Amino acid sequence: MYQSKLRHFYIPDEQSVYLLSHLDAKKLKDWVTLCINQLQYLGYEDICLIGKGAFGFVFSGMLTEPKTAAKCLPKKQVFKFSRVNLSQHIQDRLEEEAYMLSLINHPLVPKLIEFQRIKKQSILAMELAEGDDLEKVSLKYGPLPVSWIIEIAAQLADILVYLRTFKTRGNNKPIVHGDIKPSNIVFNIQTCGLGLIDWGSSVFAQLDEDRQFLGTNIMDLMSSDMQQTNARLGDVYFIGDEQLNGALSSVRFDEQGVASTLYALASGQSSRFGCKVISANALGLPEELARTLTAMMSEDFTVREKGGDYFITNMRHMGNIVTNDVNRSDYKVLLPFWISPETKVIDTVEYSSRKSFLRGESDKTAESLHHIDDVQFDRYYKNYMQGMGDTEKAFIAAVGRLAKFPVVGGISIHWKNNGVLIDSNLTLFDAGMKLSFQSSLNNLVHLARAIHRVGIFKSCLFNAKDTLHIERSSASKSFIPNDKVDIPFT
Repeated sequence: MYQSKLRHFYIPDEQSVYLLSHLDAKKLKDWVTLCINQLQYLGYEDICLIGKGAFGFVFSGMLTEPKTAAKCLPKKQVFKFSRVNLSQHIQDRLEEEAYMLSLINHPLVPKLIEFQRIKKQSILAMELAEGDDLEKVSLKYGPLPVSWIIEIAAQLADILVYLRTFKTRGNNKPIVHGDIKPSNIVFNIQTCGLGLIDWGSSVFAQLDEDRQFLGTNIMDLMSSDMQQTNARLGDVYFIGDEQLNGALSSVRFDEQGVASTLYALASGQSSRFGCKVISANALGLPEELARTLTAMMSEDFTVREKGGDYFITNMRHMGNIVTNDVNRSDYKVLLPFWISPETKVIDTVEYSSRKSFLRGESDKTAESLHHIDDVQFDRYYKNYMQGMGDTEKAFIAAVGRLAKFPVVGGISIHWKNNGVLIDSNLTLFDAGMKLSFQSSLNNLVHLARAIHRVGIFKSCLFNAKDTLHIERSSASKSFIPNDKVDIPFT
């Protein structure tokens, strides 16, 4: 059932446009403008870029009233454009996503409107889910109120039941979303309703919840398709071990995504890996839900499956739990930081000593790191996290989470035989995110304390908008700034 363990995997870290060369930045801006012009030509208004990833860009737009009435289409729509510079088989994944989405008919899943190609450009149009994705909500509020966690859990359980029992003409196989995580869930704070988006990793399940093969006839069971996984890799910060290690696709995959998502939202983290240090039982959740999440993220697959079964069966009852949300304003600050009286738009970028940290921790991949040059390693460093322990992964994720805030400064962590020393100077440029940033810093301290090593980790957070670009005519020439270039310091 298992192929050899994956040694390499990739989560795209989108580079700030301010760090691109002038030519690359112009290409990006021109391409975004072209997409907007195409949508305007099709009759859409109020078009804006709302997201981007390794495979494409996402825009939102409003359809004019006459066309909305004539075509019976929703007024607010989302458009996914594939990157035209990708190989064709990668671009074709957008069409496969459109097909899988066309099969889904659930009130918590925005519906497919249309898939089309304009010359070489693939475009997927779908309904716009109201609200913000839960990663943004988490960054704004920190650990979410328990009442919100319960609402989100109940609705995700409803989606899992639907996918597990999915049937359509000519096919009785369940559907696996394959990439359930906070940024793929849109949440409406006013109604507490959600929408599960981004079905690019979805497939038909090969195994059911009892690990039995799914097939319509004996030939299906004998085919090579049942010996090789059809699963696609989701975000390694949230998927479970089976999906990560190349197991046959199973309805259990999404249980892991849901458990990871709920844990991350309840703890104010951006990954599942901290659960051994910051336990789900210590997050102020109702005991029944906390113990269920703990079981679902257990290293014992039998315990995981029992936890998943309990979640599916009983979440509709746990959804009726009434709680008093805890006031977090008096939480102890483990690491001080400044709040700037000036509110400004910061495009935070993080540079850190993660390369040496990973080399020290990743014993399984140490030999494969020596031939990696700096630029390539910095872009793909997450490929080499699999040789690390979960706590080290959680620590790397916690440092990366800081860069999602409007913050500048630096942090240095010294592990010694008798304890941990932390030096920092951090300035937050949005007072409204104080509690969330404080929670993220506290999580970072807890995780650092749980790592037993001797060494140093340093991270610098700066505003990419302040980047100075200096060019040279050839590799044999020196970089020489002009007389007007200066480095501001405040």
